[in-house]
Amino acid sequence: MDRPSPIAPPAAIGILGGGQLGRMLALAARAMGYGIWVLDPDPDCPAASVVDRVIVGSYDDVDAALRLADGVAVVTYELEHVAADVVEAVAARRPVRPGHRPLTVTQDRLAERRFVEASGVAVAPWREVRTPGEVLLAAAELDLPLRLKVPIGGYDGRSQLRITSPADLDDAWARLGRPAGAPLLAERELGFEAELSIVVVRGGDGQVVPFPVARNVHDGGILVESMAPAPVASDVAERATAIGARLAEAMDLCGTLTAELFLLEDGSLVVNELAPRVHNSGHWTIEGAATSQFEQHIRAICGLGLGSAGALAPAATVNLLGRGPRREARLLGTGAALADPAVHLHLYGKRDVFERRKMGHLTALGSTVEEALVKARAAVATLGWEEGR
Repeated sequence: MDRPSPIAPPAAIGILGGGQLGRMLALAARAMGYGIWVLDPDPDCPAASVVDRVIVGSYDDVDAALRLADGVAVVTYELEHVAADVVEAVAARRPVRPGHRPLTVTQDRLAERRFVEASGVAVAPWREVRTPGEVLLAAAELDLPLRLKVPIGGYDGRSQLRITSPADLDDAWARLGRPAGAPLLAERELGFEAELSIVVVRGGDGQVVPFPVARNVHDGGILVESMAPAPVASDVAERATAIGARLAEAMDLCGTLTAELFLLEDGSLVVNELAPRVHNSGHWTIEGAATSQFEQHIRAICGLGLGSAGALAPAATVNLLGRGPRREARLLGTGAALADPAVHLHLYGKRDVFERRKMGHLTALGSTVEEALVKARAAVATLGWEEGR
């Protein structure tokens, strides 16, 4: 595969999605001299204050997406919830990277499971189900507990139910917001030793550059902590990295792929979820790696050589979540949080805060990942949100 012709600054890059990932992609592209346009339904989205233009439109608005395409040289996306026909329409006018196939593979959990298995990589035992009776058959084959998941649209632990007994199936489709007979994913709930993720970036010439593996902690489906390089055996890190590279190549992806993995008690690895984009578990790379995931993604989609992804120091990231009812976001305690010179604060520019909303993150560096995590946790503990008036 030959590297595509470089797209050089001051060309403009289009991003489908203007959330925090779009914002951080825009900041990295700005530092390299690129212009940035984004498509987002919210004119005051997090990326709005750092881009040249916001095209206001939903993620299934083909006309709005084409207006974005007409103003830029290349298009990427920061989330999987972009309609496939939007990407297909845009791709007829401008290069879309990572591309159409990575999006369609990862935005449907059923398609994702089939793709991963066809690539020779393990996932949790699963079945496609359409009725409570089929869930009971799946439970007999896979054992309880099961996770019952909506194939399209769920993230951060949303749109799924934990099934521990037949009684949990009462109104399950209705509780998931799906009509009777709609397909769902029934998946065995696995006991695991650790949650890991591997972020790899693949250039247009097929070169794959992996970042060090991260170890993650989720709370209620929301990622709350990551540390890298993950404190795991070297063979585990090597196998995780190989999984990321294999799946990126199987997708023929140009850009970033994140694979969230479970490390099981027997030492095996299974894929939990894929994301064809920069990822929360890679935020540590801004301070902790020679090239951040955001810059690396820009380099890939613009046909430039990829940078070094080596860790500069052990790093840990803790997410800053909202607390309480919806109100204007006014952060307290930043002076105390940044009293430690090893701590770095990133806010996402969201105007309102509410319970468990991702508002920002802190990353700390240390001599070990454990030390970095202690520093990041201590800094987050000093922060709070002003009460509404």
